[in-house]
Amino acid sequence: MSVRFFADHCVPSSLIHSLRKAGFEVLVLRDYLPTDSPDRIVIAKAKELNAILLSLNGDFADIVSYPPAEYNGIVSVQIKNHPELIPTLAERLIEYLKTHIDREYFRKKLIIAEPHRIRIR
Repeated sequence: MSVRFFADHCVPSSLIHSLRKAGFEVLVLRDYLPTDSPDRIVIAKAKELNAILLSLNGDFADIVSYPPAEYNGIVSVQIKNHPELIPTLAERLIEYLKTHIDREYFRKKLIIAEPHRIRIR
């Protein structure tokens, strides 16, 4: 089963493009919901679409508010107001994803993707 992402409105289009170019399926929020949808609606839509939520919104990295065990997976992208790091982050994330191509690997996990490392909770 291949990996499918549901990209929150805050995910840079260049990252979405890089993931698609690498062969990953990326659904974008604006095709399914208003861009100002509350976080709970966004993550519920990702679950409904059987997709891994991809977001730059730090709220989704809060395991108390969004316990990973309840979702198909959450990838929290963290660039800390440094958009120039997006290409480096994209490269690291794609390298990581290519070694984990089964959607089940992501279920019930929070993946924190940073330009210099990938962390799993």
